[in-house]
Amino acid sequence: MLASGRLAAVLRTVQAARFGAAFITAPVRHIDLDHHGIPGSRHYGALRRAGAREPWLPCGMLLRNDRQLSALCPDELAEVAAALAIEALPPQWLGGNLLVEGLPGFSRIMPGSRLAIGGAWGGKGRFDGTAVLRVEAYNAPCRLSGRAVAAAAGRPELEFAFVKAAARLRGLVLSVDLPGQIAPGDPVVLLKPVQG
Repeated sequence: MLASGRLAAVLRTVQAARFGAAFITAPVRHIDLDHHGIPGSRHYGALRRAGAREPWLPCGMLLRNDRQLSALCPDELAEVAAALAIEALPPQWLGGNLLVEGLPGFSRIMPGSRLAIGGAWGGKGRFDGTAVLRVEAYNAPCRLSGRAVAAAAGRPELEFAFVKAAARLRGLVLSVDLPGQIAPGDPVVLLKPVQG
């Protein structure tokens, strides 16, 4: 907790899609975000197509992209790994872009909150960091991520077990409010939405 009363954390890893890989990510030294996300990534763009997550809409309908990045928490990944009886659950198996350490209840952070990354401001005064990401929603576990975990762990039964084990622990999906370069070690300040 900062003197400003805001919660602070640290960005542990940043990851981007591996060349030719549709889902799996790999650690990189930094990510240059623009207003559409991570250039070249699977979820890059201002728009995305409706799919299984929006069963009330026609499949393929264009929507604002509220899934430009995904963020995970090491404590929650450890909980899921324990439930699956595997040694570890690396964020890249889940296609995660950010690993954020130090924010309790990470997957339950309220939509509309922002993650202010970089700088020395510590949540007080004017932001002097490099990027601001908006929390759009909790990232519900799906069979695609379960399939990736099962393949990486060499245990086919984990495809379905993952969805149950990762309930409420799968992290967040984010969009870019302020683009910039982010890197491991950058401080992260949680800015909760203003409540009327």
